[in-house]
Amino acid sequence: MTLRKTDGLSPRPSEPYGVSVPITRVTLHDEVLTRLRDMIIEGRLPPGARINEGQIGAFLGVSRTPLREAIKSLVSEGLVEILTAKGAVIRRFDEKAIFDILEVIKSLEQTAARLLCQRASDAEIAALQATHERMMGLYRSGERLAYFKLNQQIHSGIALASGNMVLAHTHEQLQSRIKRIRFIGNEEASRWAGAVAEHEAMNEALIARDADGLSHILGLHLDRTLERVRHAINN
Repeated sequence: MTLRKTDGLSPRPSEPYGVSVPITRVTLHDEVLTRLRDMIIEGRLPPGARINEGQIGAFLGVSRTPLREAIKSLVSEGLVEILTAKGAVIRRFDEKAIFDILEVIKSLEQTAARLLCQRASDAEIAALQATHERMMGLYRSGERLAYFKLNQQIHSGIALASGNMVLAHTHEQLQSRIKRIRFIGNEEASRWAGAVAEHEAMNEALIARDADGLSHILGLHLDRTLERVRHAINN
């Protein structure tokens, strides 16, 4: 039996069915949620703006039902709040609230760093390193939103690799609230480059399982993140 060629590709003998590509299924809810979250992160829906269900639904090509479900998820993430007489509004954080959240995230990530270096498997370390390499490729190609998503994935991955699920859950809740704020901190090329250099140092400490080094650079990174964010919101 001879396999028919498809899309101009001939399966190699070691791969009789061609190159395996995992099938992923994205629900309508997940797709609407991702699109809406991206609009908030990129500032197309700025802080304080009301989510007009009719307009946004028409823009995304969906009915109000999946849109409202996505809004509920964003409320639980802390990106949206429901206000009397206004409905769903993009949450606005003042500088003090941002500082408070970043201060706690810093403490959580430094603790996670020390636990990770003791507990994480080699596979978990390798996965974080691979994500870092993909993120660096996006930085070189200037894809800010895609870069940011992997950046956040690395920070979440460090929390998860600590093996402390209470820590990881708390970290995820806080991190989700200030995604837009952290995104704008890297709008200037020089500030983005500074954040990337910090991630390079984090990756080196991670590979070496250097608990002190990783904890230190994460603390420095979060302190500088606050500086970058403060600069962005005050200029």
